[in-house]
Amino acid sequence: MSTRNGTTASTLRVEADPADERVAWLTMDDPARLNAMGRRFWPDLRDALARLEADARTRAVVITGAGEKAFSAGGDIASFAELGDATAKRAFQQDCMRTFAAVEESPLPVIAAVNGFAMGGGCELALACDVVLASETATFAMPETAVGLVPGFGVLRAPSVIGRHWTKLMMFAGERVDAATALRIGLAQQVHPADELRDRARALASRMAGAAPLAVATGKNLVNAHVDRGEFDHSTAALTVLHSTADAAEGIAAFLGKRPPTFEGR
Repeated sequence: MSTRNGTTASTLRVEADPADERVAWLTMDDPARLNAMGRRFWPDLRDALARLEADARTRAVVITGAGEKAFSAGGDIASFAELGDATAKRAFQQDCMRTFAAVEESPLPVIAAVNGFAMGGGCELALACDVVLASETATFAMPETAVGLVPGFGVLRAPSVIGRHWTKLMMFAGERVDAATALRIGLAQQVHPADELRDRARALASRMAGAAPLAVATGKNLVNAHVDRGEFDHSTAALTVLHSTADAAEGIAAFLGKRPPTFEGR
């Protein structure tokens, strides 16, 4: 985990904005792997948010990805194959859900600055944020069914953001959504040229940082008041079952082997 001053110890980098120290940047910093989310990412992000929430200087957070190609390509599929029994699979799903909830429930406003691919868990992380700014080159997708799984958080939140039918299209067919479409369906609130994204995110975060922090925290809590956290248990249970199916094993093996999967519905 990196500190607020940018000392590096993992692929999640935490820095204060040089132009406005009230704004903190959380950067997924593994561009060679398209900022894929490894097993450490989930607790690291929760810890980073908790530290920022405890720091009176921080009034707004921007989450982004390093490099020009990706916000995040999503979960590290190779690490899925390392999950052993159902207990390990369930613990992993719970870990992911706790992190999405930490973003949703943070008293700080959290902006996703999506540069390039936001796939799988990357798209879900954007859904967990309060506002999504996308570059013109951004692409969103939830293609987990291609490896025999479903987006456990996205399947709960996307319907209220983009509607049930768009959720089904993205989930069942792995439909990729470009920036213009994301703006039209509500997956993104603003779209900017790639070379302006960071400045635009900073400007919006600074505006949010200038608002009364207790009012922002209360407003966020009230907007999210209808959210049913009990759904997490149902999603976790369903994903644990899917993780244990032959189709999931085949999907993961096919992905790692760079071949088309053969699913048998078992």
